[in-house]
Amino acid sequence: MQIIKGPTPLLQSNFAIVTAGTFDGLHLGHRKIIERLVQLAQEYKGESTLITYDPHPRLVLQPEYKELRYLTTLDEKIALLESTGLQRLVIIPFTIEFSELSSLDFINQILIGKLQTKKLVIGYDHRFGKNREGGFDYLKANGANFGFTVEEISRADIDDAGISSTRIRKALLEGDVTMAAKTLGRNYSLSGTVVEGRQLGRTLGYPTANIVVDDPFKLIPADGVYANYTYLPDGRKVPSIMSIGTNPTVNGETRTVEAHLLDFNETLYAQKITVEFTHRLRGMVKFNGLEELKAAMAADEQKARALFKAEG
Repeated sequence: MQIIKGPTPLLQSNFAIVTAGTFDGLHLGHRKIIERLVQLAQEYKGESTLITYDPHPRLVLQPEYKELRYLTTLDEKIALLESTGLQRLVIIPFTIEFSELSSLDFINQILIGKLQTKKLVIGYDHRFGKNREGGFDYLKANGANFGFTVEEISRADIDDAGISSTRIRKALLEGDVTMAAKTLGRNYSLSGTVVEGRQLGRTLGYPTANIVVDDPFKLIPADGVYANYTYLPDGRKVPSIMSIGTNPTVNGETRTVEAHLLDFNETLYAQKITVEFTHRLRGMVKFNGLEELKAAMAADEQKARALFKAEG
């Protein structure tokens, strides 16, 4: 997959088949659009091209909005797209100036002028241009004048099961990683660097890797305890238990993300790891002392091991 940062010309494109959007999460609905894009590129012997934006448009247009959290960082999005068969990814820097482009300017300057689009594939709810003024009806009515055809992926094809990035975020903020996985088509994950923590877990017999998540806008699931897998820099996949929260039993004040790797006794400080959520074991609870906390952690481990064993 060729990665182009900025809308530079695709000079060798004979038949550019294009889609555009933020594609946050690259969930199953997004996958259907991309699958169709790749299929059409094969049929027409063209170039499948996906336009996305960095940073997320809302960060630019609504900087006062502090609640934005996204499902995929740019690096995660790129890695996921690598496996789809997509030929070209165009990452357009999203700026205030770019946001002022009218839908007609977007078509003329980007779709035609830069990408030489011959066919545009969009989801039923896709909007573009200043104030989101452009959409499928306009493109369908005027596509011939622009020299390209338009194909809409219907609502039934994209979210007949209620798939949307908004719904997935809501599920994760409620701790429902199982539902999120069903609509994403994969387990939700996040990456970060291991730093030294309070080492309380070690004193209880459950040493943890304290993770600082790479991107401050990456969505972290609801506080609680989860079964997950931890992926190490060398490629190893280790069954783990994840704790997210302020550790209320010991009067913690800072929200932490910590992973206890099962049957693992190596130092991970300063290493970048990825955790993949599989099940929520329980919510965050304030116990009556460390012995009660330790007993709960033992129960968490037993339940997690049973889940991992059942998965094979």
